[in-house]
Amino acid sequence: MTFDATKPSQELSARRGESEPVLRALGLTKVYHGRVEEVVVFRDLNLEIERGEMVAVVGASGAGKSTLLHLLGGLDRPTSGSVILDKFDIFKASDVDLTRLRNRKIGFVFQFHHLLPEFSALENVMMPLLVGGETKRRAVACARDLLQRVGLEARAAHRPGELSGGERQRVALARALVRKPALLLADEPTGNLDQHTGDEVHALIRHLHATEHLTSVIVTHNERLAATCDRVLRLEQGRLE
Repeated sequence: MTFDATKPSQELSARRGESEPVLRALGLTKVYHGRVEEVVVFRDLNLEIERGEMVAVVGASGAGKSTLLHLLGGLDRPTSGSVILDKFDIFKASDVDLTRLRNRKIGFVFQFHHLLPEFSALENVMMPLLVGGETKRRAVACARDLLQRVGLEARAAHRPGELSGGERQRVALARALVRKPALLLADEPTGNLDQHTGDEVHALIRHLHATEHLTSVIVTHNERLAATCDRVLRLEQGRLE
């Protein structure tokens, strides 16, 4: 079965109404220029994500799923094309303004947690708030609240090396959500975990997606978990189906 990547399912549309998409990719093209030849990851790719949707992106290794996610989140710039977040063309912004936009509106979770090893779980979750200019008192309160929601309040003082893989990923998820972003982008968030722990983390993402009123795009190789999302998009040979 193929999917129109520019539209949500009929069921989702009926449930939420035909609102303005929160995220749009228009004519998105990414080409890497090597010494001998160019590598086209995808060309003229279009995508719309409705507010409140949870969308999974699947596909073979090397298909460009992570590249797409990085472009949607402004971590990389396209060869051509636009990404519109809440009616704002993110690639028309300067690097400084784009960094501010990411910190304010987008939460990222990756396969490898990228926690700072010398800081505690609490301090790692606080970091985006401190970078954004929040007071330490407020940052501590918000970080403790998020750690409680992901079931790690008792582990707040532990450093990443003292936590299990699943616990580290929960801390990373709390850090991604501490600034209450509108958009969550997750790149293989369960890919480095065993099946049981991965299922638990995925269930937590689904729970927080609903309770935090998120719009989420999740890259995953696990089609069983992808099937629990509102839509599943397959990236294959530069096209979304």
